[in-house]
Amino acid sequence: MKYIVLLGDGMADYPLGELNGKTPLEHARIPHMDEIASRGTIGLIDTVPPGFTPGSDVANLSVLGYDPSVYHTGRAPLEAASMGIPLDRNDVAFRCNFVTLGDEEDPIMVDFTAGHISSEEGRELIEELNERLGSQDCSFYPGVGYRHLMVWRKGPAQMRTIPPHDIVGRTIGEQLPQGDGASEIRELMNSAREFLPRHRVNGQRAAGGKAQANAIWLWGEGSAPVIEPLTARYGITGGVISAVDLLRGIGYYAGLESIPVEGATGYIDTNYEGKSEKALEYLKTHDFIFLHVEAPDEMGHEGNIEGKIRAVEDFDKKIVGPILNEAGNLGDFRIAVLSDHPTPLSIKTHVADPSPIAVYSSNTSENLRNGSSFGETAARQSGIVVSPGHRFMDLFIQRWSEFVEEKRNAG
Repeated sequence: MKYIVLLGDGMADYPLGELNGKTPLEHARIPHMDEIASRGTIGLIDTVPPGFTPGSDVANLSVLGYDPSVYHTGRAPLEAASMGIPLDRNDVAFRCNFVTLGDEEDPIMVDFTAGHISSEEGRELIEELNERLGSQDCSFYPGVGYRHLMVWRKGPAQMRTIPPHDIVGRTIGEQLPQGDGASEIRELMNSAREFLPRHRVNGQRAAGGKAQANAIWLWGEGSAPVIEPLTARYGITGGVISAVDLLRGIGYYAGLESIPVEGATGYIDTNYEGKSEKALEYLKTHDFIFLHVEAPDEMGHEGNIEGKIRAVEDFDKKIVGPILNEAGNLGDFRIAVLSDHPTPLSIKTHVADPSPIAVYSSNTSENLRNGSSFGETAARQSGIVVSPGHRFMDLFIQRWSEFVEEKRNAG
């Protein structure tokens, strides 16, 4: 049996007046996701437990079968694992975004991506940052695009930080880190603001009319988690395909091989075709693939309606379609398509509402055929909710037939 999970980050959304009361998923042309929903089983998945911030770290841990209340220690340590940065038991990792702040006395968070700064530019800036501000206890590491990492050796793990994408357009004064060790973190952020605007990279970006990476934002702190690999739990082999360190890091702890794809950017220009081709090739010799696409989430954060619709349609056409069409050549299979959480265009940030999920099996008895399309309304009308969401992976791999039969009898 082949197990295929295709996840469009932040695809789910709210109805929009501009789309005649439909969501982007319901408005977009997505024939392949609709086919999975109509031939398989559609419902909702509840990935964010009460009390948790609705982020991709929490939601994707749930999707892969890990209860966040047990396994979630922070976002940054997951990214550290992907980047090959070892963390001792008392080390604390922080996500380090390059951001664009306004020039007000209490500056506004203008852009949490610094104009989607390139990885090459980001690396040059982070290396300079480490030279100037790094120490025996504090080190900065380059990542992808605007997403980087800082590690505080033997640092305090209890702090309140806010994701920068949650405060776009707002002043940062009341959103700065609070708690034990926060004064040191704020000092690092202030020191970075003193030299970053004068850096050569930002001079070139300003000359080209691009947003400047004139500040850093430290958040998502945590220590290394202890997680049983998914592959060991189910006795399977598998891999993860994603452009972002967070998902590759979760995959690392889940025992999944990270499969590189040239041109995978974590943005709307990502190499969709390369991802689907690598997934199909990998499945010839392995049991499980988790393929993640970040673009819908990025468009949600930007409030870009056309961009989100395009990202959803590209995901369907270039990821879901090719894999669905070829899955039968791999033998028996189950394929799931889902959003980890909604990123509504109207508020430009994550929410904890359940998201649509559809599963199609090559074994026809495992399909309820309870929907006609893939979207929020159809998923809600199905009456099926996988809650808590971390139950999903066990159902998907071990008990899907029982789950469907239970719903069929209850129907």
